[in-house]
Amino acid sequence: MSDPIPSLVKRSVQITAALPHTARGCAALLVCGLFVSTMLSCDSRPSDQAAQPVTITFVGWGPASVNESETARAVIADFSRKTGIQVRYVAGPESMTDRLQLYLHWLEKKSPTPDVYYLDVVWPGLLADEMIDLNPSLGKETQALWPMSVQNHTVNGKLVAMPYNVEVGVLHYRTDLLTKYGYKHPPKTWDELTKMAARIQAGERAAGNRDFWGFVWQGAPYEGLTCDALEWQSSSGGGKIIEDDRTISVNNPQTIKALKMAKSWIGTISPPSTVAFMETDARNVWDAGNAAFRRDWVWRGSPASRPRESRIAGKFSSSLLPGGGDRSASVLGGQSLGVSKYSEHPREAIELVRYLTSRDTQLELWREESMLPAIREFYEDPKYLAVRPDLRNLKPLFEGGTVARPSTVTGVHYDEVSRAYFTAVHSVLTGEMTAEQAMANLESELVRITGFKTGKPNSTLESAAKSP
Repeated sequence: MSDPIPSLVKRSVQITAALPHTARGCAALLVCGLFVSTMLSCDSRPSDQAAQPVTITFVGWGPASVNESETARAVIADFSRKTGIQVRYVAGPESMTDRLQLYLHWLEKKSPTPDVYYLDVVWPGLLADEMIDLNPSLGKETQALWPMSVQNHTVNGKLVAMPYNVEVGVLHYRTDLLTKYGYKHPPKTWDELTKMAARIQAGERAAGNRDFWGFVWQGAPYEGLTCDALEWQSSSGGGKIIEDDRTISVNNPQTIKALKMAKSWIGTISPPSTVAFMETDARNVWDAGNAAFRRDWVWRGSPASRPRESRIAGKFSSSLLPGGGDRSASVLGGQSLGVSKYSEHPREAIELVRYLTSRDTQLELWREESMLPAIREFYEDPKYLAVRPDLRNLKPLFEGGTVARPSTVTGVHYDEVSRAYFTAVHSVLTGEMTAEQAMANLESELVRITGFKTGKPNSTLESAAKSP
C-alpha cells in the first residue's frame, strides 16, 4: 500500500485529512479495522467533555484523486461550519466486495461508529435490519428523486438509505485514435470492438508504444467483475443470472459464448494482468494514454474526474457499451447513504445525510466532480445538461437499456450470489475452468444458495425506470 497504516489512521480521524490512494483486499480490511478501533477508543471520552461538539464518523467514497480529495474536504468542512457537527471521514476500500465485508464486521459487533455508511445500490435488502428508517426525517426530500432510486432503497416500507448518486456502465473511447485509423464511430458490437481494438493496438505498438493495449476493463474477482460480466451476457441475450421470477438462468449458450469472448481478450487486446484489474487499474492504463477503449462508469468520463496531468485530455468521449447484436446493456449502479441503528448520534448523522443529498451540495458535486445525482431535475433542465453534454448521447441509458443485478430478488443472499458469480467468471478468464464447466457448477451453487428453480433467461432488458 502507498500509505503506512499509522499514517492512514492519523489522517482519517481529521475532517480535512487527505484520502488514501489505495485500499483494497486484506490490507484494506486491516487498515480500516485499525481505524475503527481507534475511533472506538476516541469515542470513549470522559463525561467532563460532554460539552464538546458532537463528532460523527462517516465511512465514504475512496480511493480518490487529488481533485476528489479537495472536494470532499471542502464539502465536509462546509457542513461542520454550518452545523457545528464535527465529522471524522475515512475512505473505504475500492473493492465494494471488501467494503461490504468490513461493514458486516462493524455491524455484527454493533459498533457505534461509523455513524454514516456509504452503501452500494445492491445492499439495501442485505443491510435493511442494520440501518435506521430515514422516512420520518427525509421522506419529503425523496419526492425530488428518481422514483426507481427511492424504490430500490425501500425495503418493506422502510427507507434503508438515502439515494446519493446513480451510475451506468459505458464505453470510453479515444476519439483521436478512431479518427487516425479511419473509424467514424465507436464499436456497436463486441465483435467490432475486438477487431477495432486489435487494429489500433497493432498500429500504436508499431509506432513505438509497446505498452499500448486495445481494451481495458475490470477482471479481478470482486463486484466490479459481476457488473462487467453481466453486461456481456445480458447484451448477448443471456439474461440476468437470476430472473425476476426467481428463475436461475445463468447456464445458457448465450452466456457461455459471451464468457468465451471475454476470455479471448486476455493477453490479446487486454493485458494479462486484467484478471487482477479493478477500476483504478484500468484508469491508470487509460490515463497514461495506453488504451484505445475502456469500460467504466459514466461519470469517470467527465473532465472533472480526470487527473489534471492526464495525457488524453480532450481526446476521448463516451458511448453506449457494445452489444452482442443490435442491443446494448449497461449495469445500473449508484450509491446511497445510510445511518447505522447503533449510532449514538443518529440526529446528527441524519443531518449529514440531509446535507450531502441536498440540492445545493449535489449541484456542487455535479459541477466539480460530475457526479450523477439521484435528483430528477439535473437530467431534465438544459442548464444542468450544459455542464454534462456527454449525457445527451447517453440518453437511451436513462430511458432504457439498463440491467439490474439480481439483488432485490435474492435479498440477503445477494452477496453470496454475486461472489459465486464473479468467482465462476474469474475461473473462466484465468483458464481454470471452461465456460461450460463454470456455468454448470455455478447453476448448482445458485440453487444451493437460493433454493430457486432453473430455467431459461428472459431476454428483455429492463428500462431504467423499472430496474430495482
